[in-house]
Amino acid sequence: MNAPATETRKFEAEVAQVLHLVTHSLYSHKEIFLRELISNASDACDKLRFESIANPALSAGDSELHIDVSWDPDARTVTVRDNGIGMNRDEIVANIGTIASSGTRRFLEAMSGEQKADARLIGQFGVGFYSAFVVADKVTVLSRRADAPAGEGVKWESDGKGEYSLDQVELPERGTAVILHLKADEDEFLKRWQLRSLITRYSDHVAFPIRMPTEKDDKPTDEFETINAASALWTKPKSEISDEDYQSFYKSLGHDFNDALAWTHNRVEGSQSFTTLLYLPSQPPFDLMMGGRDERKGLKLYIKRVFIMDAAEELLPNYLRFVRGVVDADDLPLNVSREILQHNRQLERIKAACVKRVLDLIEKLARDEPEKFATFYKAFGNTLKEGISEDANNRERIAKLLRFASTKGEGTAQNVSLDDYIGRMAIGQDAIWYITADSYAAAFGSPQLEAFKAKGIEVLLMSDRIDEWMIGSLSEYEGKKLKSAAKGDVPLDEADKKKQEEATREAEPLLKKLKELLGDRVGEVKVSARLTDSPSCLALSDYEMAPHLARLLREAGQDMPESKPTLEINPAHALVKRVETESDEAKAKDLATLLLEQAEISAGAQLPDPAAFVQRMNRVLLG
Repeated sequence: MNAPATETRKFEAEVAQVLHLVTHSLYSHKEIFLRELISNASDACDKLRFESIANPALSAGDSELHIDVSWDPDARTVTVRDNGIGMNRDEIVANIGTIASSGTRRFLEAMSGEQKADARLIGQFGVGFYSAFVVADKVTVLSRRADAPAGEGVKWESDGKGEYSLDQVELPERGTAVILHLKADEDEFLKRWQLRSLITRYSDHVAFPIRMPTEKDDKPTDEFETINAASALWTKPKSEISDEDYQSFYKSLGHDFNDALAWTHNRVEGSQSFTTLLYLPSQPPFDLMMGGRDERKGLKLYIKRVFIMDAAEELLPNYLRFVRGVVDADDLPLNVSREILQHNRQLERIKAACVKRVLDLIEKLARDEPEKFATFYKAFGNTLKEGISEDANNRERIAKLLRFASTKGEGTAQNVSLDDYIGRMAIGQDAIWYITADSYAAAFGSPQLEAFKAKGIEVLLMSDRIDEWMIGSLSEYEGKKLKSAAKGDVPLDEADKKKQEEATREAEPLLKKLKELLGDRVGEVKVSARLTDSPSCLALSDYEMAPHLARLLREAGQDMPESKPTLEINPAHALVKRVETESDEAKAKDLATLLLEQAEISAGAQLPDPAAFVQRMNRVLLG
């Protein structure tokens, strides 16, 4: 059943919210609208060029793809027109009126709290079209899909205040025109030089000609001239590309106002030829940790300069999803589909080359530009850690790039590498010791480290949420085992072993008493080789999950198996001695339970009954 020729619809609630955010918060970056509309027009031309491979009739009669930017000072309009794929009625509704094809919901989630709408976000979430309403009080879209007859053109119009209208119109040419009816105070965008300077700044390396009318007596003429480079930057020799060119291309590619941190540009010749231009951003995009793999759009895949798809999953693994750039292959079949790409051996080789280039670039930063590397690691270190589990082939290379806080580091700074640690290891030490916690303070202050600090053994302090999961895949580095200071046995020399055995024999009655007082709340009570100052701590088996991670997973709705902790005590501590000498069973049970609960708190576990803990603490303090 055909849709009516004319109708009025309301925007979905999320779109209305985005319009409000954009129009009220981007006043300092108003010119962003032109970059975004040109980017959309370029995508439309790319899509037509790709679809025309299988169906040449789509571009018949008008095969020279281009983007026209014009202005009309009398009508007070700016128009961005392309002769790309165009849209039909349903596509316009899906792409503009709803959230079906855009990231508006995630955009709104990123803008929650007290954050202001940031120009860096526009485009990353597919909401770039709405930036038109920053400078326009009405926007008209005229579009006709390349495979539709002239009588099935669509006119979309809205003032951005909650509703839009749809009309069926006659459009002799395919493609899309976006007409901005400028607000009263936006005269600067009715000047040719201003529009041209913005195009040069943000869109010079768009691979299609961007044309503007010439000017005579401050009025546009009917004659058009190309004003951008209109060439694929990555196809040029590196010697002909300046740093400014690279940065300009990055900003148009990555929808980013900030400069890229670093980049690598390479051409591979041989049985399989391809070009890669890969960038490291200086700041993470707001959607880095949001959305699934299908939503990542870090790299663009071209085949012989024909755009194929945003294909980050096929070209880079998930842990490198922050990388932006392009890959242009010479010898992949032009009619590839996403399914073919996922099982294409040639693409696997390109992917391996991309991973190598990115890791080479990060290693170069770490070696030659430590300040830039620190910026990179602050932004993307946690994402990089995912590669320890995901990329077994490059695990050693990734591990070399990781940085941690340490008991011998500089405060909370994550600047100690595994190589740094090995270089400082004492003679005879055969393991890299670490501890995980949910904060730096909790890790540094853990009672489980007391013996290590006393012996001068360095311990890496891992306090990022991903660390406990990551370390499960990093059992050794450069032949050295990684061991948790909170798990298993503490390294002891012969003299220490004898002292430990003697202390355990002497404390047997106390250990038995504590086990009886604590009952099922503990699996075992032992004399600790870890403690020098604190009365108690928890000890975990080698394969047991850290309490703070178990707590986080439970809070996330995961079913976690219940385990009974092992309580380690320091028999020399006054609080432990008080339990030993306490004859009142109720008081002794309170003291014993507090020993367990303070150990659980230090380890990041969640107390089963916080109110009972408070009451117990009050009884002990008053008793």
